[in-house]
Amino acid sequence: MSKLLKIQFTLSEMDSDECQIYLGTRVAHGWEEKPLDDDSIFYTIHLEDHPLGMEIVEEIKKRWPDCSCTHEEIEAENWGLAWKDYFEPITCGNFEILPPWLLEQKTEDKTHIIIEPKMAFGTGSHPTTALCLELISKLADEGKLNSGMNFFDLGTGSAILSIALAKLGLKGVGVDIDPQSIVCAMENVENNSVEGITLSVGSADSIAPDLKYDMVVANILSGPLIELCPDVTARLKKDSMLILSGILVEQAEKVAGTYIEAGLPAPEIFTMGEWAGLLWENVTTEDE
Repeated sequence: MSKLLKIQFTLSEMDSDECQIYLGTRVAHGWEEKPLDDDSIFYTIHLEDHPLGMEIVEEIKKRWPDCSCTHEEIEAENWGLAWKDYFEPITCGNFEILPPWLLEQKTEDKTHIIIEPKMAFGTGSHPTTALCLELISKLADEGKLNSGMNFFDLGTGSAILSIALAKLGLKGVGVDIDPQSIVCAMENVENNSVEGITLSVGSADSIAPDLKYDMVVANILSGPLIELCPDVTARLKKDSMLILSGILVEQAEKVAGTYIEAGLPAPEIFTMGEWAGLLWENVTTEDE
């Protein structure tokens, strides 16, 4: 039977913001926080990827030497049972993300995205995913998204954003450099009974160079967003929309500046805690 690596450590509440930023960039599927009586916080992480897990253990010990970080192997089935104990439906704008076993608790006036939690992939709990869904909801409420449009989802992960757009009637492509991510994404697309989504392994330059889209979304990290700027902007139709996230608040201006230098206008910047989302509407580059 496969084993999981369980990592546990304790930090003061003062260190919690820094820790959440760190974990947000390293542990896509989330973690557990338990407040203690002395105002400290007890963190628990479960990982299938043991080399990555040990790398995280060493990084945590280096960043917070007094955190009493421990790790151990446990049976994989234990995590699945624990997850069901604390997973709650997540509301993001017009969308509600929930696992199959909570369908009876769904909110009737929301668009539901069914996600089977996987250890290595996002479940929609991260603020950057919530930001993207909030911005998609904003565009939908303003009547700017319709069934005649197409989309490109860069770094699709568990395909939450692709599924959300497909449920609004759009058709499009989701890509990710991780082959296992695409396997997970395909399962989620099937579970949501949505059509019009093509999934493949790759990045922004992995599809035909002449393909352009009405909507481009990329929820990755600021470094790759800056590096991939030419490939991302090359995917934009005239008067298209672009959502970028996975960006820390202090990095937002730098990412925005890169895209402005590439010919885009200044974006609207939205924040959620330590994270930012950038939104461009009616994109017209300097070349047009």
